Amino acid sequence: MSEVLYYAIPYFLLLLVLEALAFKYLGDDDGGLIGYDARDTRTSLLLGIGNVVINFAWKFVVLALYVLIYELTPLRLDPSDWWVWVLLFFADDFSYYWFHRVSHESRFFWASHVVHHSSTHYNLSTALRQTWVPMTYLPFWLWLPAIGFEPWMVLLAQSWSLIYQFGIHTERIGRLPRPIEYVFNTPSHHRVHHGSNKVYLDRNYGGILVIWDRMFGTYEGEGERVRYGLTKNIHTYNVVRAAFHEYVAMWHDIKRTPRLRDKLGVLYHGPGWTPSGVDPGRMESNTRG
Repeated sequence: MSEVLYYAIPYFLLLLVLEALAFKYLGDDDGGLIGYDARDTRTSLLLGIGNVVINFAWKFVVLALYVLIYELTPLRLDPSDWWVWVLLFFADDFSYYWFHRVSHESRFFWASHVVHHSSTHYNLSTALRQTWVPMTYLPFWLWLPAIGFEPWMVLLAQSWSLIYQFGIHTERIGRLPRPIEYVFNTPSHHRVHHGSNKVYLDRNYGGILVIWDRMFGTYEGEGERVRYGLTKNIHTYNVVRAAFHEYVAMWHDIKRTPRLRDKLGVLYHGPGWTPSGVDPGRMESNTRG
């Protein structure tokens, strides 16, 4: 069922081309849109291809673990019951919220996720700029087969979530009607999430729904013009550096941190955390993006 996402790739590319053409021929009324850059888009596409290749192998491990947990639990949720699908929709989105939040609040997880925020552009190609270390996703969905969801259902839910999120990576769609903006994650909400403006840091983690952000105090509406990218941009189109630069920086910060407790703290705490007694200027941590 994870292949559903792969079947969507041709449509992703078609929409990407249409959006690029819209920037070229429809213009920009207020001159504030970033648009496309060929080098940036190439980097995003190469990172996306790498993610697909790595995930193709990694999904076998994920599926095996899901099946093992499902076979061990006595709980069963019947996919023929409509309410099971409603429950799955909310359970998957809740899992995504916490995966996404932890991926910003713990540097170990941020090292994998930072690649998605490393572009200073914001368009549909940015949605394809994905990690080459997808293993950090795993823990947050293990409870779903444990409570009785069949493994194929969990993989399907992950796919529909990612397909939805592709479409919110755009500047060309403004705010939607208020009821939609209140419940769903929209392009406006997700632009905030990709902003490096101080007011936008660590906000709007939702996947399909924005209700979790409203519930847990991480919601921020779009106000000032969004500045995309990282608080310390990497200024490179090299895909290998884009994929792994934070792991290298994290290793350097661990080496320059004297105490074992603080070395572990570099992994556990959020990006931007500095151990006591260490000059913050010597740390390579990237605060957020």
